[in-house]
Amino acid sequence: MDNLIPAPVRAGGDDGRGFLLDGATTLTAGPGTGGTERWLRTTLGAAFGLPLAPAPTDAAGSANTVELRVDASLEPEGYRLEVEPVRGVRITGGSAAGVFWGAQTLRQLLGPEAFRRAPVSPGAERRVPLAEIEDGPRFGWRGLMLDVARHFTPKDGVLRMLDLLAAHKLNVFHFHLTDDQGWRVEIKRHPRLTEVGAWRARTKYGHRASELWDGTPHGGFYTQDDIREIVAYAAERHIRVVPEIDIPGHSQAAISAYPELGNTDVIDTSALSVWDTWGINPNVLAPTDNTLRFFEGVFEELLELFPAETSPFIHVGGDECLKDQWRQSPTAQARMSELGLTDEDELQSWFIRHFDRWLADHGRRLIGWDEILEGGLAEGAAVSSWRGYAGGIAAAEAGHDVVMCPEQQVYLDHRQDGGPEEPMPIGYVRTLEDVYRFEPVPPGLSEEAARHIMGIQANVWTEVMQNRDRVDYQVFPRLAAFAEVAWSPLPAPGERDFAGFERRMNTHYARLDALGVGYRPPAGPQPWQRRPGVLGRPIEGPPPTV
Repeated sequence: MDNLIPAPVRAGGDDGRGFLLDGATTLTAGPGTGGTERWLRTTLGAAFGLPLAPAPTDAAGSANTVELRVDASLEPEGYRLEVEPVRGVRITGGSAAGVFWGAQTLRQLLGPEAFRRAPVSPGAERRVPLAEIEDGPRFGWRGLMLDVARHFTPKDGVLRMLDLLAAHKLNVFHFHLTDDQGWRVEIKRHPRLTEVGAWRARTKYGHRASELWDGTPHGGFYTQDDIREIVAYAAERHIRVVPEIDIPGHSQAAISAYPELGNTDVIDTSALSVWDTWGINPNVLAPTDNTLRFFEGVFEELLELFPAETSPFIHVGGDECLKDQWRQSPTAQARMSELGLTDEDELQSWFIRHFDRWLADHGRRLIGWDEILEGGLAEGAAVSSWRGYAGGIAAAEAGHDVVMCPEQQVYLDHRQDGGPEEPMPIGYVRTLEDVYRFEPVPPGLSEEAARHIMGIQANVWTEVMQNRDRVDYQVFPRLAAFAEVAWSPLPAPGERDFAGFERRMNTHYARLDALGVGYRPPAGPQPWQRRPGVLGRPIEGPPPTV
């Protein structure tokens, strides 16, 4: 029990020989636990070469079984795990999700071999230590944002990431599907979004100031059936998928496919292509009725792909929208005059409010980056607070729900060490310990406002992550520290035990090895993980606190 990650709320046990999982062990699955039953048979059954056959229908209370059941008196994502030497394992969850998180703990109790896809020690004993664990999450939103627009992650890589989230008891996958550098989701009524917008001719290699280019065309997108598969796969693991269509900025890929979406009275939008470098792009959507109708059509198809029961929130971006073109555009200025708006911030607020109302009418909630606060926040909107704590504090105090994801703390694309061997170093140094000591609820926040902190999220922007190995290196092992912050209660003194966490990580590294995760080793990058001579963007000095 002393190597579980994230740490459970309460755990006890003894040094007895435990429960032997063998070829005769059965699975007793109560109502509502079928998903976890299938998952256990697929994972543990494969790892140990065991059938884990269904228990006979009259086997209630029998020995040598893994019993799954739901008890609604527990918190929905909470669970109780009991291991007895003869009877076996009983996992009781407050809902199907709670049962599933309990099964993730059982997998950890079985050792790193439980994370492999086939047995490596046939015939070896597989004992579960005697245990009594009561557990449940601190936050309801425990998320990871993966940017697949800058560098495309093929579908199998997304499914693998969902498995890694589940292994760390994370339950939200924020799917950043569109940006200046690529449009990644099929929209059938607007086919050029993927025919044109999903591909770029070349890619900046390193930071935008780098002189290096990768001349290989880059792109890719998910068909609508791919999306349905991803959403269903996530739902089986009790992970909600939050799709993001970034508007009105970060939209050059869409404008390159449909030039009429841009500010045609300012620039020749027909000359634009999918952007091949990084930074904040000046080409933003025109605030016209045509643009509104176009993206209503996009969202209509998106809502069919992401059902409300698994994706109640739709992310609309709203960040880093440069307004120079709107200031120069007679069309945009006429729209402001028509609406009685005083500045371009209010024009962006009008744009976001339109889709807040539209999504609400379709049974969904809008969430956006904290820039949507500028010019007035839409009534039902939630905020992803990325520019420090300030936006989240303002939104929470105003009664809006907030996901804390400050750049200075939980941007996992930021470098993990200040040494010269970090590959393409970006941003502030955020060590494993820095992430572990992140406290999402700002001190001094009123009790009422604190209730609006829905949870936390780590963000992974992929400008300098060309493939799965680079993503692995940046995300792990820091995601394990983040998962504990999201799940485990804050110790009473307000200080987390990093030394204890490091000790537990010694076992967790073996789990990651078994899963094939190319994490950053504690001693620094392996030779093949470095990228010598590629310019990054180090920021000197300590990060801002807000």
